[in-house]
Amino acid sequence: MAEPTSRRDQVEENLEEKLVDILQPEVEAAATTPPAEETEKPAQTTDKDFFHALGGWGALLDIGLPWIAFLIVYAATDHNLRIALIVAVGCGAAVAVLRLVRKQALRNVFGGFVGVLISAWVANRTGNAKDVYVPGLLTNLGYGALYLITVLIRWPLFGVLYGLITQTGTAWRKDPAMLKGFSRATLVFVGLFAIRLIVQVPLYFTGSLNALGIAKIGLGLPFYALALWLAYAVLRGSLPPEKWAETRDHVTHLLRGNKK
Repeated sequence: MAEPTSRRDQVEENLEEKLVDILQPEVEAAATTPPAEETEKPAQTTDKDFFHALGGWGALLDIGLPWIAFLIVYAATDHNLRIALIVAVGCGAAVAVLRLVRKQALRNVFGGFVGVLISAWVANRTGNAKDVYVPGLLTNLGYGALYLITVLIRWPLFGVLYGLITQTGTAWRKDPAMLKGFSRATLVFVGLFAIRLIVQVPLYFTGSLNALGIAKIGLGLPFYALALWLAYAVLRGSLPPEKWAETRDHVTHLLRGNKK
């Protein structure tokens, strides 16, 4: 009776070996291939990725180049307002066309170009070159007041925008660190608008056009970059490392047009 049992055992061993041979490729593939969720998960971003998603240094040039052109042309043409306005608007249009050709984002170009158009219209109507800066002064006053009010009522604008673009609603308000971080970051830009007004308003009323133009440029590109960096640093310093990484990833992927 031992012989049939031995043969049965041998047959079972042979079947097991064949089954292992058949399934081995699938087992190895499963061990080396990450789960579907991991392959679809976007790569973790860095601080550099976040800055580039905002537009990088090119975004600052999109906004400021028309104003630099206006100041240079106005001085070079012996204060010919019409020519300076035409060149400034032309520079804004040229930047927009360049971004379109290169299939790049137009959000910064659009904001800068519309600002130049409005300023050119105002200055052309009044015939006074310094009035080209009036829309900018009013814009800074309006934005500064808006940002400050949102902080005072504990609904900081940066937090509201974060909830909208990440589709997380008001969840950030339940986290004390995030509420504090977004409030501080928003206050940085309140300071930006306040300093612009403190410097430029007296220059406007004294008719110091050259100084006003220089202040416009100096408090535009470089100062905006400084404020952006400060707001970024304040927000990062206010959040725990894991919370900051999650917040940065959300915003970066959404700015790029990807879903997190």
